[in-house]
Amino acid sequence: MSETATQLSVDSATGIDVTLPLAGAGVRSYAFVVDWHIRLVLALAWFFAGALLYNYAHGGTFSVSVPAETDPRWFGAVLAPALALYFLYHPVLELIMRGSTPGKRLAGVRVVTREGGAPGAGALLVRNVFRLVDSLPVAYALGLTLVALTREHLRCGDMAAGTLLVYVTASPGFAVTAATTADSLDVASAELVAELLARWPGLTVAARAALARQLLRRCGRTAEELAPLDDAALRQALVALTRAAEAT
Repeated sequence: MSETATQLSVDSATGIDVTLPLAGAGVRSYAFVVDWHIRLVLALAWFFAGALLYNYAHGGTFSVSVPAETDPRWFGAVLAPALALYFLYHPVLELIMRGSTPGKRLAGVRVVTREGGAPGAGALLVRNVFRLVDSLPVAYALGLTLVALTREHLRCGDMAAGTLLVYVTASPGFAVTAATTADSLDVASAELVAELLARWPGLTVAARAALARQLLRRCGRTAEELAPLDDAALRQALVALTRAAEAT
């Protein structure tokens, strides 16, 4: 694996590097603003709806006022879920969506490891905990400054978690789009599948069978499922995988 100032290059199973363009401060800011509005609306919607229903059930009036006396039930039913929606939005969605969020997907970017794969729960948690540091002293000034100044466009959270933000578009010469990097495939796997299919006619039967089995296992197929597949069936499985990703 090697990096330049604008891209991450991941060593592929076929011997040709997969290039992932790195995202800078502008696209990061755009994705964050979109996600911030979504999570704010979700948190406020829960708070107001929960407060209205809770106060009506316990006082007979539709009101969003906070109880005069400390009420653990109000906190558990109204405030805690609203705070959870706001503060857990990024780590939960990035885990479920394999490094993406609605804002990142709209911006065409995704969080990946230095190997080009989807980060695990631990890395995503660390990355998002460090948002508290990146937001200092105000309006994410520290994080944006680091993204602008560092060679790989990293904020504190990325440095601590070992992650990068990349565009989910193809490197030149490969027919891969954001649609083919759906949740069933991470960025590197999608490009490797497309790369192998493009080189299929030029490889020996043994070489392409070995590479196809390796990639299909990486994408969730078991050795038992792959054992009876011949050359044509292996290629068909790779094609089906990319079509399934495009359909999601």
